[in-house]
Amino acid sequence: MSAARRCRPPRALAGLFVWRVRNTGVQQIPCRFVHLYRVGNDRLITFQYFNFLKRMYVTQCNKDLSQRAKPKSDSIVSPFHELQQLDQGKKVVRKISPVSPVHQLWSETSRRNELREMKSAVETEDSVIPVGAESKEDRQWKEMKLRLDDLPGILARLSKIKLTALVVSTTSAGFAMAPVPFELTCFLLASLGTGLASCAANSINQFFEVPFDSNMNRTKNRPLVRGQISPLLAVCFAASCGIPGIALLTLGVNPLTGALGAFNIFLYTCCYTPLKRMSIANTWVGAVVGAIPPIMGWTAATGSLDAGALLLGGILYSWQFPHFNALSWGLREDYSRGGYCMMSVTHPGLCRRVALRHCLALIGLSTVAPVLDITTWTFPVISLPINLYISYLGFRFYRDANRSSSRKLFFCSLWHLPMLLLVMFTCKKSVLEKEDKGDLLGGSRERAMEIRLP
Repeated sequence: MSAARRCRPPRALAGLFVWRVRNTGVQQIPCRFVHLYRVGNDRLITFQYFNFLKRMYVTQCNKDLSQRAKPKSDSIVSPFHELQQLDQGKKVVRKISPVSPVHQLWSETSRRNELREMKSAVETEDSVIPVGAESKEDRQWKEMKLRLDDLPGILARLSKIKLTALVVSTTSAGFAMAPVPFELTCFLLASLGTGLASCAANSINQFFEVPFDSNMNRTKNRPLVRGQISPLLAVCFAASCGIPGIALLTLGVNPLTGALGAFNIFLYTCCYTPLKRMSIANTWVGAVVGAIPPIMGWTAATGSLDAGALLLGGILYSWQFPHFNALSWGLREDYSRGGYCMMSVTHPGLCRRVALRHCLALIGLSTVAPVLDITTWTFPVISLPINLYISYLGFRFYRDANRSSSRKLFFCSLWHLPMLLLVMFTCKKSVLEKEDKGDLLGGSRERAMEIRLP
């Protein structure tokens, strides 16, 4: 019994130890689960982390991969500029260090450090600006200086040299159609004076429309808009063209032609230019401005204003409506941005109807020419095909009202007017025929007087 009693305390202690171990194990099981949950939550792979691991894997497979930001070099550069670019250009080369395999676990601190390094590398690469881009920007914003070599081209664009050439050509056509013998000196003086007057009117027009031309794609590169020439110099150029031009027409040709030239400058600059932002009546006023140059050519040759001059003016007046209405149809967005009140913007239906009406009016005006004894009767017959063709395109523009039909009508008007004036000149009645007809009329009148006298 004593031996048994002596063995009980160790057994009791052993049982107590096992019971303690079991209790502590059971109590630590929830803590272990919480710890495993936290570790698993920290190691969850998000979408950004997955992309990061994918990039790390690619860089590990391609250890020679590097990111470079190298400035672009110009295609043709002198050796001196190449040396400057090599000195100024900065190359940024960053090589990504190899990483451990994807399945290896990363600690949270190391992962954050890697992400920070990558973000800083991307920011430094984005901040690097190529040397070529800086030079282009500097060239774009540097101060523009007027050089004497560029001045003729600038003045040509200021005076709208193509429009001036069209005005001089219509003046020459009016001079050639006059029923008088051709005088070269008068023809040259009339052409030169009309060209100078047109340059003055166009320059003043651009001077007034600078803030509106800057909003339009078609006119934003004009000299005054870009600042290639000062407004004072533009006004001085207009005055140096207008005053000698009107003086040349008045003193060198005749006062009637000089008065028509001065009236045309006033009509274009003081009436047509402000009306472009007020009413669609500007199109009709502009058509009158375009109809006066052939009348000036007729008056320069004859010194009088008669039915033939009015017929030539009527042909130019009607031709301008299909020409300008078709042009303005494709520029409606530009005109609306510039604040111009055009038929194509505010009254599109009227724009198409007016273009078709004046296409048909050209047929009637061509028929009136032999009636007024300006051309022979072959002129209406020969000019009928081209007049019918432009009328057909005018009808297509009226019916379809799209850019394709307007472009076809516009380009047709560009060759229609020279062709019509050329056919009119070839069918012109000669001076000898008119003198013979005048002699016959004078002889018949003398015979009638002889018969009436006893």
